[in-house]
Amino acid sequence: MTYTTAIFYFFAAILVFAGLRVITARNPVHAALFLVLAFFTAAGLWMLLEAEFLAITLVLVYVGAVMVLFLFVVMMLDINLDKLREGFWDYLPLAGFVSVLLMIEMALILCSRHFGLDVMATPEPHPADYSNTKELGRLLYTDYVYAFELAAVILLVAIVAAIALTLRRRKDSKYIDPAEQVKVKRNDRLRIVKMQATKKPQAGEGDA
Repeated sequence: MTYTTAIFYFFAAILVFAGLRVITARNPVHAALFLVLAFFTAAGLWMLLEAEFLAITLVLVYVGAVMVLFLFVVMMLDINLDKLREGFWDYLPLAGFVSVLLMIEMALILCSRHFGLDVMATPEPHPADYSNTKELGRLLYTDYVYAFELAAVILLVAIVAAIALTLRRRKDSKYIDPAEQVKVKRNDRLRIVKMQATKKPQAGEGDA
């Protein structure tokens, strides 16, 4: 066993362990932290494949932005763990069936003739002027340009839908328009009422 193979199996074992802990951890914060560990380990595997751009993108985008936001939301919300566990046994048969189906599909793909050391050998060392980012961009905008544009359109539709759902006005919700607040004048909020002064009766005047 070579040095690179030993490192690969070490990272792969950590990745599998972190993935299992993500779905088995009872605390959502612990599950998110194990997912961060899985992302870092996956980035290490990308480094072994000499895909430095994908590795640093995985760390910066998913660990540095998405997971930090997810952890912030989970830690700020008061999540009732007992409420989350309700109905677990009701959905267990369906979840087990879907899990077995996914494992069969992954086994059929990984055990096919498209994978293996004879088909996917260890990448050869590249020269010093090799640009990983340039090669990735060339593949995206030449061989996979239609799939890349389709993914961009799907993300654009998702962004527009999220904005539309956020900005819709519900009749039963209370909202404040800052533009209307700025236009408010003193006479619109303050009304001065003139009243006659009253004198408090002194002791003994009511008995007279």
